Amino acid sequence: MRFLMAWATLRRHPARTTLAMLGIAVAAALLLDMVMLATGMSESFRSLLLTRGYQLRVSPKGTLPFDSEATIDGAGAIVRALRANPDIKAVSPTLGATLTIDGSRIPSAFALGLERDVQGDYTVEAGHDITIADSAARSPLPHIVASQAFLARTGHVVGDTITISSGLDAQLRTAARSTRVVISGMGRFIYVPGETPVLALDLALLRHLLGPRYGDRMSLAMAESRRSDSASVESVRAWIATTQPRVTAISTETAIRQVEERLSYFRQLAFVLGAISLGIGFLLVATLVTLSVNERRGEIAVLRAIGTQRLGVLSQVFLEGLLLTGAGIVGGLALGLITAEWLNGILRDFPGLPSAFNFFVWSPDAGWRALALLLTSGTLAGLLPAWRAASIPIARALREEAIG
Repeated sequence: MRFLMAWATLRRHPARTTLAMLGIAVAAALLLDMVMLATGMSESFRSLLLTRGYQLRVSPKGTLPFDSEATIDGAGAIVRALRANPDIKAVSPTLGATLTIDGSRIPSAFALGLERDVQGDYTVEAGHDITIADSAARSPLPHIVASQAFLARTGHVVGDTITISSGLDAQLRTAARSTRVVISGMGRFIYVPGETPVLALDLALLRHLLGPRYGDRMSLAMAESRRSDSASVESVRAWIATTQPRVTAISTETAIRQVEERLSYFRQLAFVLGAISLGIGFLLVATLVTLSVNERRGEIAVLRAIGTQRLGVLSQVFLEGLLLTGAGIVGGLALGLITAEWLNGILRDFPGLPSAFNFFVWSPDAGWRALALLLTSGTLAGLLPAWRAASIPIARALREEAIG
């Protein structure tokens, strides 16, 4: 009964109630988006790092993977030592370099040298994976995988044969080493920005193109622990740090903390805007319920005069704040998800970000907690007006109503 009365009270002024609900919906959408931003980056980065199951990155001493152009010498011995550890399931060495594309619309492309059977940097979306040259095969040329950005910018398609080179002399316009390869597939590269033209080729082939200096080098290695719990991963990381002093072993958790430090501005912004949205929701509900109580002083006095208890008046006004906030949150949930998708599309276009990285990620626990907090805040906003309504002096209110 009180629920119906509270709803009927809100319907007396449909325009005012609708505008208040829209305001609460905007506040709820802002709060939800900020929570998704604050939690989404960490979850997205974690998911990105664990896409292929590798929990550890082994990079040159003191750097993050591909944070600089530094490489690791003696890569073969390090990889063999890692693979000999019974706690390590797989190791994927990777070498990055820039290669020249002869006769292409673009002068160069970023190349990743990988071992096909253990690589964790891309997935083949069309065609076939990389191979090494095989004179007994139908096509003795090495096969490589190109990104969609490479194919779009060069005009090549899967199946084309191209010439890739390294050691280009800018004055003589000659390359120290070059080879012809077949683009056998198109791949989605997980850790490389979507706008970057990328090639994946066999690690031995890339080392050959780069020359003797790179014959035993790698840019990083990814390692997968046999057990995925944090303690086991940390144990493997500590073993690598102890036995391989020339490299830095970074676990997924460590990488997330380091990236969060670099993206702390977004988290601070999310916290400030989220707090503002809570305040807006509180003030909107408090204002509307206070106006409603002031307009109904005489009506409330009559209810009290015919025997309605204070608790009954208090609960009815309290329900008005609950209904108003609840209706606004329902609209805010839909609005927040739509705007998060739109904003995520804008932010993902920033240069230098992996194509699979998302700024806004829906986390059920964090999302529902935030909306529950807003519901609690909006409901409590009606507490003071409800108390004032229950405490109206009956005789004076009736006299003012009669005179007015």
